Amino acid sequence: MNAEAAKPATPGPVTSGSATSGHVTPTGTRRKARSRLDLRRLGRAALLGPASRDRLPDAIGHVADAHRAHHPDADLDPLRRAYLLAESSHRGQMRKSGEPYITHPLAVTLILAELGAETTTLTASLLHDTVEDTEVTLDQVREQFGEEVCYLVDGVTKLEKVDYGAAAEPETFRKMLVATGNDVRVMSIKLADRLHNMRTLGVMRPEKQERIAKVTRDVLIPLAERLGVQALKTELEDLVFAILHPEENKHTRELILRNASRADDPLAEVADEVRKVLREADLAAEVLIRPRHFVSVHRVSRKRGRLRGADFGRLLVLVNEDADCYGVLGELHTCMTPVVSEFKDFIAVPKFNLYQSLHTAVARDDGQVVEVLIRTHLMHKVAEAGVVALGNPYAAPGEEQSTSDGERVDPTRPGWLSRLLEWQRGAPDPDTFWSTLREDLAQDREITVFRPDGGTIGLPDGATCVDAAYAQYGEDAHACIGARVNGRLATLRTVLKDGDTVQLLMGQDPASEPSREWLEHAHTPAARIAIQRWLTAHPAHPVDPADQPEGDRAGSEEAQAATRPAVGGSAAAPASGAVSGSPGGAQVLADRPGATVRLAGCCTPVPPDEVTGFAVRGGAVAVHRAECAVVARMKSAGRAEVGVRWGEGAECRVTLVAESFVRPHLLADLTEAMAVEGAEIVSATVEPPTHQQVRHTYTVQLPDAAHLPVLMRAMRKVAGVYDVSRAKPQTQST
Repeated sequence: MNAEAAKPATPGPVTSGSATSGHVTPTGTRRKARSRLDLRRLGRAALLGPASRDRLPDAIGHVADAHRAHHPDADLDPLRRAYLLAESSHRGQMRKSGEPYITHPLAVTLILAELGAETTTLTASLLHDTVEDTEVTLDQVREQFGEEVCYLVDGVTKLEKVDYGAAAEPETFRKMLVATGNDVRVMSIKLADRLHNMRTLGVMRPEKQERIAKVTRDVLIPLAERLGVQALKTELEDLVFAILHPEENKHTRELILRNASRADDPLAEVADEVRKVLREADLAAEVLIRPRHFVSVHRVSRKRGRLRGADFGRLLVLVNEDADCYGVLGELHTCMTPVVSEFKDFIAVPKFNLYQSLHTAVARDDGQVVEVLIRTHLMHKVAEAGVVALGNPYAAPGEEQSTSDGERVDPTRPGWLSRLLEWQRGAPDPDTFWSTLREDLAQDREITVFRPDGGTIGLPDGATCVDAAYAQYGEDAHACIGARVNGRLATLRTVLKDGDTVQLLMGQDPASEPSREWLEHAHTPAARIAIQRWLTAHPAHPVDPADQPEGDRAGSEEAQAATRPAVGGSAAAPASGAVSGSPGGAQVLADRPGATVRLAGCCTPVPPDEVTGFAVRGGAVAVHRAECAVVARMKSAGRAEVGVRWGEGAECRVTLVAESFVRPHLLADLTEAMAVEGAEIVSATVEPPTHQQVRHTYTVQLPDAAHLPVLMRAMRKVAGVYDVSRAKPQTQST
């Protein structure tokens, strides 16, 4: 029940959602005035008066005005009927401040109306507490207002039952996100509900204020950021800041008030200069001063130390068309002194929460730097209200909502939310879900990397090639064997940067498996959960002590080779022995009928190498080159050899070592030469250069073992390469 309201705990924060041409001023005055109307009298009159059936009740006139400002043709009858039901249902219920409870759903609905929410959302908002706190049932809501409103009310009712205690959080928040994923309007109502309760949290005990503020900070504010609802997010941040950091909040307030009393205003001066520049360029634009909110000022002060006048706000330039944004940018960079390092283009590459804008900065003669945001009026609406401003998810999609990259463009189901819903279904338990959710929400910056086909992949800052693989291929990424980043070979642990082009190299073996080490380099929940699920389903069996003396590393490598599908599964064995081969690989015959035969990864034997075999865990036979160090160790341990020999079938897998001098584009040229000769690169490693020399190791699949000398000659012809050889088997240590 949302009866947590009363008087504000602290003076209201700075308005974050509005752009004005004046100085920073404390907020809350306008909003509190609207939410503290004499709704007892108005509610009774609206319910009992004859005019209630013919016109909108006076009590929601301010909601109707805000709604019509965004939707001039909206049908207000559902709002009238929803208000009458909510007022009659909540009649007699009081908030802890002594106000009629109906003031709460009215205030929540006003918040959403000012953001531009459509009629269905506002109707559900008025009713959002009726099912939980009154005798009204979901069936009644469905009968009077339809299935959509019923679904939203039901979704918000379930969220109201979320127990924020540590033991209950994992599963309840999983349910919350499922409800949000099905219709983000559920979370929009919840965020507005939380904002109104945070505005009026002063009636609560300090310890309860702190508990609610921490949950708001850890979960609801990040979700507001992800949904792009900046107007709610920034005010929630300020309210949480005031409760959890009262001293810093007091200091920040003093800084803002001190700046507001200054005689000069550098932001106003630069705004006038920008208006003049754009007027002379015949560019129609609105130039506004956008004050920073409390938390933003606090962050800037920690970053820059002593604040100057230009640090307390930014300029906002609003235009009509996308192309005008770049026209404004060109004029500003031509006529003023740009700070090039501050330029960011979120129009060409929108942020993960739908945000679009050009960011730049210009320097004044006195050294102050003024940040400038350039966007269209529509972009500004979306930047403030996010998914709330983008309408009804049940409405027929427009042409602009066509899909690309295989990811939904539905604005009410952002890509990050689709991905989140996918990995939450794969989370093995609520605790794993909860820990990965908190880590994922803690990522406040997302990068965009490009695929070779021009598609994009959105990833959190700090993501690696492992994350990119699972973001693009899902669980098929188990078969990833490497990557090219900006055209150059890179390891899967390579950290990606915004704007990188990533080509993921996928193996063809259906039995491919992820490495446990990938977990150390996976930053996204999708990657970590997929890897953990595979490892859980395929537990690593310990090596039998009889098969491996303690401390015998070679035995460990031999056992690993036996469990790694380097040469695939067995076929039906003839009378003379087992036959094995990878898909299209070289056949190996073993004198042990029915046994699975695998080529050891430590020495990668190929025809016509002299080979021998040993029985390993599970009855498989591992095949090694005769001179491999593992063979000597297994013999010294008394392990019996199994006779093996090459059968028919020419394909093979081999490891080659190329030594070269350091030069630009060497890796690209070398791998291209290998591809021309029909070699499929299974894995590759490049050691750090020493003395301008570098060593490359490639494991490749060849269509014909007889083609190996041709491949090695082609590699030696690459400029800078001075030697290519087979990888030497491990030598026995002395």
